[in-house]
Amino acid sequence: MNKSIDQLHEQQIRNFQQEDMPLLGELYNAVTSRENAVFWWVGDQDNWVNVYCASENGKMVAKGQVSIINIVPPGRSTDSKHSIYVNLKTIPEREYDFILMEQVYQYLYSRALHLKESLSKDYETILCVGNNLSEIANNQYFNNEKGFQHLNSLYTMERNLSDLIPTLQLSEDLHLMNWKMQTPSEEQEYLELDAEIWPDTPLGFERLSEYKGNPLWTAIVVREVTSSTIVGSLMVWQEEDNGVIEDVFVREPWRHRGVAKYMLITALNYLKDHEQQSVRLMALTTNDSALSLYESVGFVRVKEEIRYFTELR
Repeated sequence: MNKSIDQLHEQQIRNFQQEDMPLLGELYNAVTSRENAVFWWVGDQDNWVNVYCASENGKMVAKGQVSIINIVPPGRSTDSKHSIYVNLKTIPEREYDFILMEQVYQYLYSRALHLKESLSKDYETILCVGNNLSEIANNQYFNNEKGFQHLNSLYTMERNLSDLIPTLQLSEDLHLMNWKMQTPSEEQEYLELDAEIWPDTPLGFERLSEYKGNPLWTAIVVREVTSSTIVGSLMVWQEEDNGVIEDVFVREPWRHRGVAKYMLITALNYLKDHEQQSVRLMALTTNDSALSLYESVGFVRVKEEIRYFTELR
């Protein structure tokens, strides 16, 4: 379907091109002005093969794209699944136009099948979508019309960095450092830990590389002093005008010792020192311990995202 055209009521559906950038901006403003929608930007030109837009009479009325998010590394449980995500938005006045949604979705689904071919056949692949809870029409399309099942729900939490940041001491047998992961072996070491913590949604090299490409990116890790064993880690970077904290974890033997809270406080100070005004992170709505931890350092819940999935066959 790459570069192909559908004609229906002056409608054109094709891959995104540079000339579409002004129309994309108009669509983005229209979608995000009405509700806190999850709207993916198109990224660099090499990603545009994964992006489709629908135009009618010179106006972009819908845009969708797909992306591989999680790749299961070799040797994991056969229950693990790769995940590809889809993002599909229309102009607000067409949000219940499920015929339009379906027309664009078929291109996205075909592209998702193509992306699936690049993934290991040892594991199945799921196609997922994530929307804010307030995006009623979009959620209805995927959940009711397409039969996607509920995967999970997450809170976006934010923290104002002008507020007082607490202090905390780390145990003397542990030490904290910034880790730039400058070699492939260091990246592999981190990804193995990531897969240990999140076996169902491992990060993978491509996603890690994407994170590392953001301004101010660093990993903040805690290691044992004697063995240099990694105890816990998080990643932090700047995205648009905000700080972002991602992949917060502490390994099982070292939990309940204040390690996660100490790393979070360090990340808050790091972002504040780099003149960021606020920071956000995401947490599962069912993870009471994580929610309590984040709230203990000043984060508040600002919105909820609901995710659905279907088997990609």
